[in-house]
Amino acid sequence: MTEDALTLTADAPSPAAAPPAPELAAFLAARMCHDFISPASAIVSGLDLLDDPSAQDMRDDAMNLIASSARKLVDMLAFSRVAFGASASAETFDARDLQRLTQGVFNHVRAQLDWAVGLDAVNKPAARALLNLAQIGAGALPMGGVARVTAERDGETIALAVEAGGGRVRLRPEVAAGLRGEPLGEGLGGHWVQAYYLNALVRAAGGSVEIETTEDKAVVRARTPA
Repeated sequence: MTEDALTLTADAPSPAAAPPAPELAAFLAARMCHDFISPASAIVSGLDLLDDPSAQDMRDDAMNLIASSARKLVDMLAFSRVAFGASASAETFDARDLQRLTQGVFNHVRAQLDWAVGLDAVNKPAARALLNLAQIGAGALPMGGVARVTAERDGETIALAVEAGGGRVRLRPEVAAGLRGEPLGEGLGGHWVQAYYLNALVRAAGGSVEIETTEDKAVVRARTPA
């Protein structure tokens, strides 16, 4: 590792540092509502334009707004169902399905997805971790860049990672805190809670999380039992 790199291992926080389960659930619910409200509101705005007699010249724009927002809403719902929810009774997820869910999210952000997962299928903890890693990588590239997502078998574990590279890569302090399993201090709860959730689900599975940052990249690695 270069001298300007910072590597942090996300050790388990003390019991006193962990937020109560209802508070964590509230943060997660708020995060998902934030993701869903924007496209839902845009659909309503498009419908309002269609109903406005004075805006009939904007009918095509309204239909395009409704269509694109509906696609975004469906993509976000499908992604969140697996990343944050119970999803289904399945304990194994096809990597192609996870790629499709992840690409659906990246279709609506500036970052580009480089899916380099070397496994055909992963278990549920690894699948959830992989999706959250990918979205955190996209969040570190608000001005664009490439988020490379990898997963490979390493002995009795699955090594997962996202490497976000771009001219203005930035891992928010609250995201780094969440990845270390720390409670929310200053910053946005919606960014913190996903990182904290990732740390919690990986630790619950018996794994670990590690962060590495330099001037031009941010890497988040996780290990889960195979």
